[in-house]
Amino acid sequence: MAISDNKGILLETGTNELEIIEVFIDEVGGYRGYYGINVAKVIKIISLPAIIKPPNAAHFVSGMFNHCGNVIILIDMAIWLGRERREDVKPIAIITEFNRVTSAFLVSGITRIHRTSWTNIKPLDNYMQNFCPAITGYINLEDKNVLMLDLERAIGEIDPNLAVPHLQPIDKKEAVSAAVADGIIYPIRVLHADDSGMIRRATKEALESGKEFIVTSEVDGSVAWEYLMDLKRQAIDQNKPLTDFIDIILTDVEMPQMDGYHLCQRVKNDPVLKDLPVVLFSSLITDKLLHKGTSVHADAQLSKPDTRELIANLKAIMAKK
Repeated sequence: MAISDNKGILLETGTNELEIIEVFIDEVGGYRGYYGINVAKVIKIISLPAIIKPPNAAHFVSGMFNHCGNVIILIDMAIWLGRERREDVKPIAIITEFNRVTSAFLVSGITRIHRTSWTNIKPLDNYMQNFCPAITGYINLEDKNVLMLDLERAIGEIDPNLAVPHLQPIDKKEAVSAAVADGIIYPIRVLHADDSGMIRRATKEALESGKEFIVTSEVDGSVAWEYLMDLKRQAIDQNKPLTDFIDIILTDVEMPQMDGYHLCQRVKNDPVLKDLPVVLFSSLITDKLLHKGTSVHADAQLSKPDTRELIANLKAIMAKK
């Protein structure tokens, strides 16, 4: 089953809608757990392929297989989630693309694809996010609670460099010299929205390590929007330009309540906020999906987790301003 040809079902970007593939894992003992995956990440659904188990692989990696000339890692979703999948039903593999990585996930099966709004996805609180780090939120679909999976975390557990923003070595003398040369007023004040606590912390640490950025982190697009509305009120009340309070917006795409595309569109449609640069920093920045960010007038679209590229682009945008 190919998915990539069906990604045009949503008529417009910025509507705060998404499509979810509802997958399930049949567990020993009779329990069936339901999980959601964003269709935008899915390339194809195939039967269980012939696999080779690599040495020293993570315990939840079933093996590797060849697909269209590419070697792909197959992750057993049940083992990764700490569940015990029934072996008497042949599973299927969901081939995905995100974070510039193609990988596959083993599940018992799929039910259907749902079209819904991000407002229907309920985020986990900080306690539950720490308790269930593989889950970013949940949604009720046809009287079932479907848990939204953080697939990036699975990839990050295999190789943190593939999913988690990390510190890059910074030459302090070089940074000071560049600050004089580029004419930017430092520190650059960044509003960052991302539903993953791990990504928020890592991004903040990476950006603030060189003393060139001050980052305010918010848990999703709706909270970030309320923060912007508060800054807008302050600017109006104090008769100051908005740029006295904030310089740039950095946002993930996939977030409960309000996604990054919708946040970007609302910013660009607001007469006071519209000149604020918006940078999409997401695992969903691929060649096939760049048109979505373009349609909501994002100033840049960058794939996680390359913070060196991120910092260079943030500085370049500010230098143009």
